[in-house]
Amino acid sequence: AEQAQLELVNAHYQAYEHDAAVAAADRFTRLHLQHPHVDYAYYMKPLSAYSIDQDICFRFIPTEYAERDTSHAKEAFGEFSQLVARFPASPYAADARARMVYLRNMLARHEILVANYYFRRGAYLAATNRGTYVVENFQQTPAVADGLAVMAQGYILLGYDDLARDT
Repeated sequence: AEQAQLELVNAHYQAYEHDAAVAAADRFTRLHLQHPHVDYAYYMKPLSAYSIDQDICFRFIPTEYAERDTSHAKEAFGEFSQLVARFPASPYAADARARMVYLRNMLARHEILVANYYFRRGAYLAATNRGTYVVENFQQTPAVADGLAVMAQGYILLGYDDLARDT
């Protein structure tokens, strides 16, 4: 019965029923904490959560994932980090770490895109704050350079030339 519940997680995921896969993985981890393959359920839950908003249109219409709602990506990042913390020797931990790097880069890129939107709307302080957030919270991502550029541009547009030079 336990194995069937675990395989149900995979069946929902393979059938693109990502909400059901998340629910099944969550149920399995709550009920069978001592199961030898509980790490698989911990892995499938964020994988399914990350895939929730990747519908058929996403596969055929090229859109940047960072331009979309990132709430599921944030949730998946937290769940992957929980997997890595609880099961560092798991065969899924290496893939979870790689996915965390991708998600962190994507979340940082999302912040830069939001900052650019704020620039277009004339909200220079909000854009500058987004750039600062990227620099402070997403170190070692490619978006840090963009975050610094956003900060400098925002400070120039706000009339803080000294801060722009420091940035």
